[in-house]
Amino acid sequence: MTSPVSQPAPGASSASAPPSDRITLTGLRAYGRHGVFDFERADGQDFVVDVTLELDLAPAASMDDVTETVHYGELADRLVAIVVGPPVALIETLADRLAAACLDDVRVAAATVTVHKPMAPISHSFTDVAVTIRRTRSDVHEARS
Repeated sequence: MTSPVSQPAPGASSASAPPSDRITLTGLRAYGRHGVFDFERADGQDFVVDVTLELDLAPAASMDDVTETVHYGELADRLVAIVVGPPVALIETLADRLAAACLDDVRVAAATVTVHKPMAPISHSFTDVAVTIRRTRSDVHEARS
């Protein structure tokens, strides 16, 4: 018997409600060569990535099967490959590419990505610079149209 918690309200469509389940990966560190300045691309630096995926985790939970969810180890590999890959000038661009990679899995309804650049070339004392973006499945569909 299905739990009443997992059933949509009478008359409501389960497809219309965004998933409330999340997978979060924080502090993923990789060495990249992104930046506006030539020395950033030549010398490189560490970037730190945080990702939150919004998706329905009920199938994975009920089947206890990793193939029914996003494998966060494989996701980490894909994200690191982007960070260590071809350089971009802006961490906004890097965050957008990382979000697109997260949304490659059709089960992911939305992805929030934060790219931290703790060694950004700023002449003042600071702890971190970060850019956070959120992309949804509809954003991907609109971009490809």
